Amino acid sequence: MFKRGSKINSIFTGSCPRCQKESMYEDKNPLHLTKVLKMNENCSHCGLKYQIEPSFFYGAMYVSYGLNVAVGIAAFIVSFVFFETTIEQSFIAIVITLILLFPFVLRLSRNLYINMFISYDPKAGQK
Repeated sequence: MFKRGSKINSIFTGSCPRCQKESMYEDKNPLHLTKVLKMNENCSHCGLKYQIEPSFFYGAMYVSYGLNVAVGIAAFIVSFVFFETTIEQSFIAIVITLILLFPFVLRLSRNLYINMFISYDPKAGQK
């Protein structure tokens, strides 16, 4: 499931969607908040340009919105149904969850978005 060549591998590792041999990000750790969006220009292995066109990753905002809605609904269900909190406490749980997961959702949305357009090529970067 997480083998090289699967979209899931590229999405969850943040690796190049074409060759999956290198991280797209300058810093692999999303918790370094000042560097969370810093990406390499190209893959050093296969040469894929990550910024396919100007403002390419603006489309990732829509993916991020969907992911944040899903995370918010999940946080509400967990807090309200399982922990039997009040509505106010549930909304506080949603806000805290979204703040804590922000860097992960941000990167995940970019990874999902670029993987919608670029497919794995096992011959990429071979000479």
